Amino acid sequence: MYTYIDLKNATNFSELKEAADIINSGGLVLFPTETVYGLGANGLVEDAVKKIYLAKGRDFKNPINLLVDSMEMIESVAKNISPLEYALMEAFFPGPFTIILEKQEVVPDIVTAGQSLVGVRMPSGVIAKKLVEYASVPIAAPSANISGKVSGTSFKDILEDFKDKVDCAIDGGNSEIGIESTIVKVIDNVPHILRPGSITEEQILQFAPAVIKDYEDENSTNVNHANHYTPNSNCVLVYSKDNKKMVDEINKISSKYSKPCILSTHENLSFYSGNTVIDIGSKSNLNEIARNIFSCLKKADSFSPDIVIIEGVEQSGFGAAIMNRLLKACKENYVEI
Repeated sequence: MYTYIDLKNATNFSELKEAADIINSGGLVLFPTETVYGLGANGLVEDAVKKIYLAKGRDFKNPINLLVDSMEMIESVAKNISPLEYALMEAFFPGPFTIILEKQEVVPDIVTAGQSLVGVRMPSGVIAKKLVEYASVPIAAPSANISGKVSGTSFKDILEDFKDKVDCAIDGGNSEIGIESTIVKVIDNVPHILRPGSITEEQILQFAPAVIKDYEDENSTNVNHANHYTPNSNCVLVYSKDNKKMVDEINKISSKYSKPCILSTHENLSFYSGNTVIDIGSKSNLNEIARNIFSCLKKADSFSPDIVIIEGVEQSGFGAAIMNRLLKACKENYVEI
């Protein structure tokens, strides 16, 4: 039986001390961050981290990032940090930004899948930040989802999968951002984006003359190309800068199926009459769409459709991260008009 902590409307976070004790005793904690929910354990204890892999069904070849609360904690798990890496951390910590650094020996090989590098992130979400502070150890914390399935952005969505696998579950309401952090690795003094997020290429370019988007390169050895974010249903992503062409193409595809489900922006809902339609948010508010996409994919699965057709967004700024997740959800099944 897990310990339940309700912090949805909290102003006092002292209850997190109990969760921190569970972390320090080798237990698993389900908790919210500003990006998505995480599944956390003491990042310095191999047996504790192993529980994360087993709970998620995660491949042991897939490394886990560490959540930290200070530069002192970063320097306890990473070494040989360059001036550019310090500058990026100063700019984007705390926040939805993960940086890959050379690890210290104190970090168990299970965290890094035997590699010499470790990802670190300083969360800005108050619950995650306080949990690390109270635990006083870096917390290994991948997203709280069964590996290969969509990430959890609400407590309700993910509790069913993990209630029998965790020692503590913290309810913090819906995630503020809804998409996992931007991951950057500095190579030869050039930031490489391994995974896009809400910290954009344009923001990173303020600190370097160039940025390389490794996530666009299917042959890159820096990016984990394992299948993530996959719904149970067959999905197709459709996008055009011309809204009418996009709507017409989606209606054309949906007409070929007996039970289609359409994930539509708010402005286009009325164009898909006669179909099951889910509102993903306003096309003028990418933050809203980001918060909604994972929960909408789960909702679409609940209708057991024979096809899920998803409206895309422009692949610039934060839109690049949204499209990255949707392309993965659709297994690269993409139609651009």
